Amino acid sequence: MAYTQDQLNLLDAAIAQGALKVEFADKKVEYRSLEDMLTTRRLMAQELGLTTPNSGRKFAEYHSGLDE
Repeated sequence: MAYTQDQLNLLDAAIAQGALKVEFADKKVEYRSLEDMLTTRRLMAQELGLTTPNSGRKFAEYHSGLDE
């Protein structure tokens, strides 16, 4: 799938806000967890050439504990 920088920016904003839903144009995506969002974010960043698959770069995960 071809991702855009705008889609990545929207996903980043949703992650920062703690939201699990992202809307872009006429599409709506609801993720099951922050882990799913971060996985998608890594795939988007790789496709956009912002990271390499084995760059060793990691993203922190935070859990509020409210939904567990």
